[in-house]
Amino acid sequence: MRILIADDETEIAKALKLLLEKQKFTVDIVYNGEDAWTYLQQMDYNVVILDIMMPGMDGLEVLSRMRAEKMAAPVLLLTARGEIEDRVAGLNAGADDYLPKPFAVRELIARVKALSRRSMNYADRVLAVGNLELNCNSYELSAGSKAVRLNNKEYQLMELFMNHPRHIFSARHMMEKIWGNDSDADMDVVWTYIGFLRKKLRELGADVEIRTVRGAGYALEERAC
Repeated sequence: MRILIADDETEIAKALKLLLEKQKFTVDIVYNGEDAWTYLQQMDYNVVILDIMMPGMDGLEVLSRMRAEKMAAPVLLLTARGEIEDRVAGLNAGADDYLPKPFAVRELIARVKALSRRSMNYADRVLAVGNLELNCNSYELSAGSKAVRLNNKEYQLMELFMNHPRHIFSARHMMEKIWGNDSDADMDVVWTYIGFLRKKLRELGADVEIRTVRGAGYALEERAC
């Protein structure tokens, strides 16, 4: 289950990410509305947590764009503005729930879990490229009769590739997307995890591969006959 958090209060966003990852969610964080909209166009999310008061594009504008584009992911608005008018405005714009700051962590986690159960993407979402399948609920990667369960970062990388087959991703893009700009990891971790995934693809007998595009990055492609 994948969650997007968009909040310009970086410490709150990072703390929420850690808390939700302990609940076995996969979490992306951004700190402004423009980046939130970019992520939403590139990835499917089960729940989106939006702060209303963000610089540039605010949370309500992001929400309005989502609904205009028929993105059905449940949205929880998280904001310091707790007046009834703001709650009504958010719900009328298409939000599924509203939680004013400050909030109790246990309540937020309970609300996120409730929203995730309502997500249209929850029921047996499976990505497929060639003979390779990725079960987005169980983290299981399979080809034919063979299957292997991926760890969290392996899953995030493979989900990115399988959502965009043949698209070339730079190592820097993957680093920022999967590990985040605030990560202490260096670029070597991307190459290491690419190696892990390549080994698993070979062991599964997949007819797709992660190809190196010299000077550009990596792409998931079906093997040439």
